[in-house]
Amino acid sequence: MSDSHHHDHAHSDASILTDIQKRVKALESILVDKGLVDRKVIDQIIEHFENKVGPHIGARIVARAWLSPTFKQSLLEDATKAINSEADFAEVGQHLIAVENSNEIHNVVVCTLCSCYPWDVLGLPPVWYKSAPYRSRVVSEPRSVLQEFGLELPKDRKIRIWDSTAETRYLVIPQRPTNTESMSEAELARLVTRDSMIGTSDVLTTSE
Repeated sequence: MSDSHHHDHAHSDASILTDIQKRVKALESILVDKGLVDRKVIDQIIEHFENKVGPHIGARIVARAWLSPTFKQSLLEDATKAINSEADFAEVGQHLIAVENSNEIHNVVVCTLCSCYPWDVLGLPPVWYKSAPYRSRVVSEPRSVLQEFGLELPKDRKIRIWDSTAETRYLVIPQRPTNTESMSEAELARLVTRDSMIGTSDVLTTSE
């Protein structure tokens, strides 16, 4: 890739960089100048996280599951196999398990020991996912934690917590919003958020 890509992802106008972005840019320049890091490698890593992994991948998977009962059933039976069998999805790692929300059950994912997370389909984990309060409280008082995220569930809806490990990762298939029968896969995917695939929020509605 050309250096122009490198400058694009860092924003060419330094005045609009955040403090963190400025620090990252400065550190990157130092490492490159000292010959410790190849700028092309950095661009390849960024391209990987922008296009090959991330919540946009998971969102497409969820949207396809909403549209195709056959794919959804395969996803629930063996998520890794189902995703890897689709030609237009990049392969994901082994032991990915998909769980589906319904009117009876709401699924939430956590890693109580560290921060195991399905990077292949959700990208980088949010800071709160790795925090000790979330990892401990969502197990003992899940309804209160979800309320703090702004998610108010019916009192009769059961909450099921899934504890990720180094061997097993989870992807929540949120409920499809109403009035989306005419929407395409791409349009549906735009309603699916990272947090909804962790279980800490609902998907967006068509009015948002």
